[in-house]
Amino acid sequence: MIIAVDGPAASGKGTLASGLARHYGLPHLDTGLLYRAVGLASAAAVDGPDLEPTAIAAARSLDAGQLTDLDALTAAETGVLASKVAVIAEVRAALFDFQRNFALQPGGAVLDGRDIGTKICPDADAKLFIQADSKARMERRARQLEARGVAVDRYALFHQIEERDARDMLNPNGGFYPAPDAHLLDTTLMGIEAALRAAIAVVETALALKAGGQSPS
Repeated sequence: MIIAVDGPAASGKGTLASGLARHYGLPHLDTGLLYRAVGLASAAAVDGPDLEPTAIAAARSLDAGQLTDLDALTAAETGVLASKVAVIAEVRAALFDFQRNFALQPGGAVLDGRDIGTKICPDADAKLFIQADSKARMERRARQLEARGVAVDRYALFHQIEERDARDMLNPNGGFYPAPDAHLLDTTLMGIEAALRAAIAVVETALALKAGGQSPS
């Protein structure tokens, strides 16, 4: 079983994907970490003419060992770096096989990111697109950072999220928008447990319909 979870930055897609993976006993890949790792590896070139070749080389040499430093990978500024390298078509192509191989392992997997349901796993058994308003997303990300002892400038963080949304919407190689068959789940007014229950219900409905049965009540 493959579950694809998409959505904009800080929408809660990673938390929900992780919860779904635990619920169904599936491995989970936060594909955004791949782009964040490439962004970190390309940080020195981000404002110069060598960004594209540097990012492409970093993407082609990426390995799982580069996905372990979550403090660095999940920092707000790393998200900005990720959105800058994610517009490079060759970077996305280099990371495509990594994601596909993870999804197609025996038993399936849960993947979350930006173009999972549209490009990485268009044949996923269940697709969710998680959304929430910018203020709610800012507050969630701020709390995550503060829980790790990181001081947060909420004003700056809000504008980083808004700027990243604008950049992602214009990205011709990305997937900021939901797949036609994805279920939209707005978590703006939901806590984590309520959102996870709603996500599980979406998956159960998708599985029942795929099996030719009726949607669970």
